[in-house]
Amino acid sequence: MAESGNTKREDALKIVDWLREQGVNPYPEKFDKQITVGAARNLDIDAVAVTAGRIIGLRDMGKLAFAHIQDFSGKMQIVVRADELGADKYKWFLKAFSIGDFIGVTGNIFVTKAGEKSILVSEAVFLGKALAMMPEKWSGIKDQEVRYRQRYLDLIANPESMKGFLFRSELIKLLREFYWQNDFIEVETPTLLHKATGAVAKPYTTHHTALDIDLHLRISHELPLKELIVGGFDRIFEIGKAFRNEGIDVSHLPEHTHIEHYAAYWNYEDNMDFTERLFRHWFEKLSIPTKIKTADGGEVDFGFPWPRVNFIDLVKKETGIDVMAYQDASKLLADIQKKKIKFERMESMSLAGLIDNLYKKMVRPKLINPTFLYCYPVELQPLARRDDKDFNAVDQFQLVVNGWEVVKAYSELVDPVDQEERFIKQAQAQERGEDEVMEIDREYLRAMSYGMPPISGWGIGIDRLTALLLGRENLRDVVLFPLLRPEDLA
Repeated sequence: MAESGNTKREDALKIVDWLREQGVNPYPEKFDKQITVGAARNLDIDAVAVTAGRIIGLRDMGKLAFAHIQDFSGKMQIVVRADELGADKYKWFLKAFSIGDFIGVTGNIFVTKAGEKSILVSEAVFLGKALAMMPEKWSGIKDQEVRYRQRYLDLIANPESMKGFLFRSELIKLLREFYWQNDFIEVETPTLLHKATGAVAKPYTTHHTALDIDLHLRISHELPLKELIVGGFDRIFEIGKAFRNEGIDVSHLPEHTHIEHYAAYWNYEDNMDFTERLFRHWFEKLSIPTKIKTADGGEVDFGFPWPRVNFIDLVKKETGIDVMAYQDASKLLADIQKKKIKFERMESMSLAGLIDNLYKKMVRPKLINPTFLYCYPVELQPLARRDDKDFNAVDQFQLVVNGWEVVKAYSELVDPVDQEERFIKQAQAQERGEDEVMEIDREYLRAMSYGMPPISGWGIGIDRLTALLLGRENLRDVVLFPLLRPEDLA
């Protein structure tokens, strides 16, 4: 039994020339693929399958050859017999095809003596010659660098990787359907903006030559979407990229897929209820188990309903510090230092920066199972509505899972005077040297002045969500082409 492996580039090019001499185009225009490989596996015995895919295994046993072909839906064995094709066509098949090539096949479904459902090939069509060698181990590429840089090889060799990206696609499809069922309208807003606002993050800046102005890649979808509520929309959503010029780690990428929606006449509690209904929808439609193993060997229990915990009370419980008792950053800093708590650049942080980092360092990592945190100090969210019972708190919630913030939502601030005052405080913090502040957006303030209804907004990062539901620890595992240094600089 001879094993047919990958050919070198020179040998493959010779086969290309030979095919052309035979009157066969090694890169044909099309093929009438009538069924996926995965669907062919589900056909009844004796049914005719017309399918196509990449050859990922091929062995010649004299007058009988076994191969496996693969597409995005999975793989299946094909069987080529000399007495079925004819001796000359069988020899042609073995000379023409190698591992990595694309093939179109027609044949009947049958079960081999070994019990494997297969296609008995009655016709084989050449659909594309591979010049480069395929990965040596079809059981999967283990080298993480190769998986990220050459995602196409990862998808070919690692079935779990392909399944993960198909899962992500289905997740977004179901999200859109759920929005439509709840009377939301999909819209698109600009990626290039005059102001990097709507979130607290450092932007990427570029220059528009014709207009001779600097512009920013958006860090959030928020403000243009709320301007559309001013214009008369009631419920809208947008799925798109957001860009943040920040550090890269397992839970942060400079480019991420962000989803935001805004609903007029809702408050943050309506959005909290909506979030739980949406996740129930995902878990039901995708048959996701409520208990998911994490990459570090832990477990997240997504069992419904999820607890709702006061943010201010939780920080006090975990740190012994009542953040609402402080109006001055220096006093809070002194008390944090007394408790031997440290984080980077804390000496130059504003009150908001200290509260936020205290929470992220001491509280958030302990939240494993899905938890809604609500009621935040007003300093932490310049765009959220003040709570009617506590002027120093805002009506906001976040959904935290396994130490990651997955959803952020709040009742929107629709008072233009209050909004301008908070923008000014952010600008003052920036003048004191703090990086993570929100810029003043005068155009948004002008839109607000025309009047806004009650609104609640909501945002989720699809990369983080996908990673959590698949039990992955690194966002690069669920992004098809994550940003990396060029190989010559790595």
